[in-house]
Amino acid sequence: MTIAPLSPSETTDEGDDLLLWILVWSELGAFAILFLGFVVMSVLNADSFAVAKLHLSPRLASINTIVLLTSGWQAALAARENAGRRQQRLHLLLAAGLGFLFVGLKLLEYSFEWRFAGDDAFHSFFELYFMLTGFHLAHVAFIAILFVLVACKPERSNIVLLATVWHVIDLIWLVMFPLIYLG
Repeated sequence: MTIAPLSPSETTDEGDDLLLWILVWSELGAFAILFLGFVVMSVLNADSFAVAKLHLSPRLASINTIVLLTSGWQAALAARENAGRRQQRLHLLLAAGLGFLFVGLKLLEYSFEWRFAGDDAFHSFFELYFMLTGFHLAHVAFIAILFVLVACKPERSNIVLLATVWHVIDLIWLVMFPLIYLG
């Protein structure tokens, strides 16, 4: 009985990339610490947090949720095994464009909220709000830029890595959205 040699794509499992999983878990850990801080402060300052949340825009944040998830869908389409180079480029650029739209909408939202950040009654809420959402926003902007760069010369391993991290950023937003806007 002879065993056929494995092709290069069969010998490497892209899901076992240790560095990728270290990155994913470190991101989840960092955001978990920030979420915990937000929850603790919201319990300690329940009244001021409740009033401060009235100054947020859940409608704009809902639109941004749809934009971000659609971008993640485009990243997943780019990462499909049977996607050709042209499809990969198109989906990566769409994912990046939607990521930049998310950034633009978030900055628009910030422009409405910034004036309340200096109010002493809401100070701790907006400090944590801008820290959490700003850290997330920086991730979205950075990865959107990387999508554009990878679209120039798409390699499956880079696409899978970025799509995986993008989905983690989606997941973080899906926790953040109800915690901040709906809770």
